[in-house]
Amino acid sequence: MKHNRITIFDTTLRDGEQCPGASMNLREKLEVARQLARLKVDVIEGGFPVISDGDFTAVQTIAREVKGPIICGLARCVPKDIEAAGEALKPAGKRGRIHVFLATSKIHREFKLGKAQNEILRLAVEGVKRAKAYTDNVEFSPEDASRTEPEFLVEVCKAVVAAGATTVNIPDTVGYAVPEQYGALIKTLFDSVREFQTGKAVISVHCHNDLGLAVANSLAAVRNGARQVECTVNGIGERAGNASLEEVVMAVKTRQDFFDGFACGVNTREIVKSSRLVSRMSSLVVQRNKAIVGENAFAHSSGIHQDGILKKRETYEIMDPEDVGWGKTQLPLTKHSGRAAVAARLRHLGFKMTDADVGAIFAKFKEIGDKKKFVYDDDLAAIVEGQLTDVPETWTLDYLNVTSGNQTVPTATVRLKKAGAKAGEPNQEAAIGDGPVDAALKAIDRLTKTRGKLMDYALRAVSQGKDALGEVTVKVDFGDGNLITGKGASTDVIEASARAYLNSVNRHLSDRNGVRSSAQP
Repeated sequence: MKHNRITIFDTTLRDGEQCPGASMNLREKLEVARQLARLKVDVIEGGFPVISDGDFTAVQTIAREVKGPIICGLARCVPKDIEAAGEALKPAGKRGRIHVFLATSKIHREFKLGKAQNEILRLAVEGVKRAKAYTDNVEFSPEDASRTEPEFLVEVCKAVVAAGATTVNIPDTVGYAVPEQYGALIKTLFDSVREFQTGKAVISVHCHNDLGLAVANSLAAVRNGARQVECTVNGIGERAGNASLEEVVMAVKTRQDFFDGFACGVNTREIVKSSRLVSRMSSLVVQRNKAIVGENAFAHSSGIHQDGILKKRETYEIMDPEDVGWGKTQLPLTKHSGRAAVAARLRHLGFKMTDADVGAIFAKFKEIGDKKKFVYDDDLAAIVEGQLTDVPETWTLDYLNVTSGNQTVPTATVRLKKAGAKAGEPNQEAAIGDGPVDAALKAIDRLTKTRGKLMDYALRAVSQGKDALGEVTVKVDFGDGNLITGKGASTDVIEASARAYLNSVNRHLSDRNGVRSSAQP
């Protein structure tokens, strides 16, 4: 049974965060990492330490703060990358893993690296040996493995295992593979490398979803000898994303008749909570019909289906919703609820907040409680998100008034407070626009002397009822080609829109964008 245990390697905070517009700050990453620990994933890949100070600090902080899972840092097969990863992972001690990678496919060798096969082998071995100086737990990835010649891939696997790699990951970097072919490749590697058969080294898989086959490829690999699956919550990641953690885990659990003897240690009842947290922190909305975690995953509108469900759930449901964390919402809070009740609910939702954080959240809770009858768990989570995503506030919203109608020119008057400004210093502007939101955003541009181009706008009701909290997410281009995400929440959607846009302005002004890299598995 032990030989058939599947290690779940979560790369939400590394590959998942590479998705454009999904960048998370340190506090957001830490909350996600803590939830991943509650989910009981085996490995958390916290980031790419050398690529930016932010990634280095994130990996180092997660290594220090999060207990339980192995903490992993990514590195290219170059000394500075491996040294940065080794340094960042020090707080994890024996739970640290360095994940080194180097492209091996013919197209990458010729057009990206300009190196021959023997040079690739030499660099891969040197990278693994250098990483071994920092930790015994070393993973190697031959980037674009699914398009690498199988004979050469066998050579690479044998060489890096001999050099000390304990895990060899076979990434389908561009989502090119199909299950039958990919499974056969994994079987070839398993049969050709003795250490994979004895368990001295493990085959891992990292599949991208460009053809919608990431989960299918991952499961085919498991059937053919892979014992680690690299995946992300909600399947987020580069381009079309990665293999979805929840789909891989529940496929194995639900189809034990097919995956007989295979198991993983994930606490499936934390799946929905993990999905919602990652969605909030990454600003990537989960599609309604997403398997396992989408709002429609266990919804039945057909009368025939509803009748069957009422008579016996298994007629139209192959999983129990409660097994993945769907269940009844806790009784909502009201404006009369005290600070202790709010703090207790925060703990129940899995948030680790300081006393100062609880104080700030409670103040915002009271504001919302005055505007609506009930404050639901999702409302509270939205407030917490605002606390976690706070950036240095160059500007804060002080006053907003809009006039609009089908016979009126939409006009907005906005007053902002500037950090460090003298008392009474006027910062008020009015503007007209195509609608009240457009007018408010133009007034903010005038006041802040910025000019943002709204590239994406999303509004959703956080909870139920006509007085539901509206959460707005915007993606704005301030002229440098980088999309800055901003979020705002209010029972008034115009105010929420203004707050979201102002949040993106503050992010832009604080210059919080880090350097990114595309050369990754």
